[in-house]
Amino acid sequence: MIRVLIVDDQSLIREGLRMMLGIYDNIFVVDEAINGKEAMEILRNKEVDLILMDIRMPVMNGVEATKIIKENYPDIKILILTTFNEDEYIFEGLKNGADGYLLKDISSQELVRAIKTVYEGNVLLQPDVAKKMLESMKQNNTIQKNISKDIFKELTKKEYEIALLIGEGKSNKEISKTLYITEGTVKNHITKILDKLELRDRTQLALLIKRGKSYD
Repeated sequence: MIRVLIVDDQSLIREGLRMMLGIYDNIFVVDEAINGKEAMEILRNKEVDLILMDIRMPVMNGVEATKIIKENYPDIKILILTTFNEDEYIFEGLKNGADGYLLKDISSQELVRAIKTVYEGNVLLQPDVAKKMLESMKQNNTIQKNISKDIFKELTKKEYEIALLIGEGKSNKEISKTLYITEGTVKNHITKILDKLELRDRTQLALLIKRGKSYD
């Protein structure tokens, strides 16, 4: 059972999302919040696995809330769900630790698949979002330095295999099964990979892998 918290300042959106998710047995809507501040108050008293987070809200918006929640509850997944396909929100939200970004015009089936994908530890970016992120990364000196034909030269064979699987959106559990190693070992390898490539998280790594493949 995936416990979901809906955070949106529009009651119609919250009600619609609750109704959409209510028909699925493996998803339970724990509560609703009208802004980031109220969401954090709910988290103090209720167990939540994943948050559907709107961006533009009064008092505390989704970008600010994502940063604070991830700092205090790193295991909670945050899926940004908004009508605003604007660069500044995409970049800031993901930079603050969001696990995925979707526009509100998706179907209920697509939303549920997205929730499952993020809950299982995978990175979720729609194609247009990934494209924007890659363009942004090209402007970053550290990332740009690593985007080259010999991007993986610092990695061991096993680290390289794990990096490619992360680029495919695989979770730690899926990687461990594929390579016949423990999840703990996968985590250790990922830490080393991020350190060697000077990346902040697996989202940046996944994007970097996609970018690196364009040089093959």
